[in-house]
Amino acid sequence: MKKDIFSVPNILSFVRILLIPIFVWLYLTAGTSGEYYLAAAVVVVSGITDFLDGQIARRCNMITEFGKFLDPLADKLTQGTLFLCIALNYPLMWVLLVIWLLKDGFMAIMGLVLLKAKQTKLDGARWYGKVCTAIIYIAVLALLFFPGVFPPESKASLVLILICIGIMLLSGILYSITLIKMWMHNETIAKENRKNLREMAKESTQECVEAEKEE
Repeated sequence: MKKDIFSVPNILSFVRILLIPIFVWLYLTAGTSGEYYLAAAVVVVSGITDFLDGQIARRCNMITEFGKFLDPLADKLTQGTLFLCIALNYPLMWVLLVIWLLKDGFMAIMGLVLLKAKQTKLDGARWYGKVCTAIIYIAVLALLFFPGVFPPESKASLVLILICIGIMLLSGILYSITLIKMWMHNETIAKENRKNLREMAKESTQECVEAEKEE
């Protein structure tokens, strides 16, 4: 058990979680471009660990149930922290944060519904989710590395954040459609199984009745 918890991919996920308070402190106390660069560097390191833990887990056969829980947890904590901190300087980021919370909240609820019913669940991120995450990380790094190019409430920063909002909305819609289709498909299968069981029970009852008549 300890070996699974402290595998290399999971250690990288733990590192990503530990980087969160470091980023918060660097970003909130930053007053110069150099200090913002340090905060951005932490985000870059976090992104590298996110990439490495997935690669190592798949190529070295280190995928564990704990890792499936820890990796997305580290991702969500990191993303939420980034959105929240940046929203303090860029008000439009609050919209992105709300959309992100709604999207992930809906996905979590649907995941629990499918899990409770012992139905097929969403296993891993879809391509549009990965594209959304990549674009948003690029936008966040642009805001951190180039505050002079994207100052708060400037047209450039507004356009950049609006692009992120659009991508997040699209990703949320596509995920919602996928999850609802999965739920509907599984419900159809469940109904067919219940119908088959009722028919089998009915046939069994009829056979018993006929057997009693023959006796």
